[in-house]
Amino acid sequence: MNKEIYTVRIGNKKITIVHGDITEENVDAIVNAANSYLKHGGGVAGAIIKKGGRVIQEESERIGFVPVGKAAITSAGDLPSKYVIHSVGPRWGEGNEENKLRSAVTSALKIATAKQVKTLSIPAISTGIFGFPKDKGTKIIFETIKNFLKNENTSLEVVRICNIDKETTDFFINLAKET
Repeated sequence: MNKEIYTVRIGNKKITIVHGDITEENVDAIVNAANSYLKHGGGVAGAIIKKGGRVIQEESERIGFVPVGKAAITSAGDLPSKYVIHSVGPRWGEGNEENKLRSAVTSALKIATAKQVKTLSIPAISTGIFGFPKDKGTKIIFETIKNFLKNENTSLEVVRICNIDKETTDFFINLAKET
């Protein structure tokens, strides 16, 4: 069961830090930390396909290639959400990683807004198998979400930052407490 740990208000919007499994999030859309070829084999992506079903991979194959820093959307198959937004973050060491991560998060938030999503759950993109340092990555992700909710005209009411990893969750809690 996913556990809400901490919530911070950004105007009339909320960011909630959640420790748990993103595939169990009962929200309009979840974000998948994807690779550019949308081959969902390991990490968050693998878990999403395992629980959501092959249809997500099939729709991803029809989309094809998504550049680093961009996102694409599919249905959510058997998951409790309606959509999966596949956001391609950078691999640590490829260059310009901080701007690419900001772009990946912003792209996912813009797609959610275009689909009139009200509740979204997002993991710590790039901080797992892509090797982005957790302290830097969580700060960029949190600040990007906070700034988007504060400055953009969006349908989003609640953004849940959901991670199964306790260390990553703790980084987000500390950032939220500073807000």
